[in-house]
Amino acid sequence: MLNSRRTFLLSIPGIVITLNGFASGQKERKSQVITVKGPIATDAMGNTLIHEHILVDFIGAKEINPNRWNRKEVIKKVLPYLEEVKKEGCHTLVDCTPNYLGRDAILLQWLSELSGLNIITNTGYYGGSDNKFLPEHAFTESSSSLAERWIAEWKNGIEGTSVKPGFIKISVNAGPLSEISKKLVQAAALTHLQTGLTIASHTGPATPALEEIDLIKREGVHPGAFIWVHAQNETDWKHYVTAARAGAWISIDGLNEENVTDYVNRLSFLKKEKCLHQTLVSHDAGWYEPGKPGGGDFRGYTALFNKLLPALQQQNFSNDDIRQITQKNPQNAFEVRVRKLKK
Repeated sequence: MLNSRRTFLLSIPGIVITLNGFASGQKERKSQVITVKGPIATDAMGNTLIHEHILVDFIGAKEINPNRWNRKEVIKKVLPYLEEVKKEGCHTLVDCTPNYLGRDAILLQWLSELSGLNIITNTGYYGGSDNKFLPEHAFTESSSSLAERWIAEWKNGIEGTSVKPGFIKISVNAGPLSEISKKLVQAAALTHLQTGLTIASHTGPATPALEEIDLIKREGVHPGAFIWVHAQNETDWKHYVTAARAGAWISIDGLNEENVTDYVNRLSFLKKEKCLHQTLVSHDAGWYEPGKPGGGDFRGYTALFNKLLPALQQQNFSNDDIRQITQKNPQNAFEVRVRKLKK
């Protein structure tokens, strides 16, 4: 008989991950991810939420300014939610708010210290929403120049801090890739080849996702370095199989208490197709919004632990399946290593 949910989650031992490198001749080494407090071993990630937000400011790239929020007020609002999910068994939270949308490295570092959670932040630019959140230089600079900016954050820290990014966050619009979207994808691929940081692209439908996979392959990057973010927006699930079998990560990351059955069905499909090992799950929750009273409505991060996992257990997902979703896949997806195509 399965243990109670919380006892089960808290009792799962760390999983030791070794490389199964895509490039020939790759030697086993200690695998790491980069948190806002520095590198940690991947097996220290524990149960991980791979796509969440703490603060997001939708004012736009032209007007974004950290003076629009007070860090102490944000902490007062957000910290109880982080403490709550930690009690549910979460150890690591990946914050997907990119630059020019409210990324605040110092805020994340403080919240990591206060909550005891590992928090991972990013480099990269968000090209969705009709490019509202792109800085002017993104339109004029080359993909290699943009990559140099992102690599510099990985080398030197974000905006003069000691905080370094643990992945690359980009975004593209829903249709076929525009020229600016292609540039962002190419810049992300170039950054990956120099840093080993995984590319998480806010995408949605399969059409741009499959284009992105082809594009990074042309740059010499294995699809294992690519996360198809918001794949739950694609209604034809056969595209999940296509992307997963190419090696990409399928991220269904809009979980809430009302759509648990849908997520159980999607995960059951992916398990049946033997793609569960390429699947990531999260809430896309949080969202302290500057400019709204009290930061607006903030959605917590616990539905995966207290709703989805019990529902999966009822559908005969094994303990190993649960570990795959909550631990192994996040570790493999966010491990810092260069993933090149075999020649």
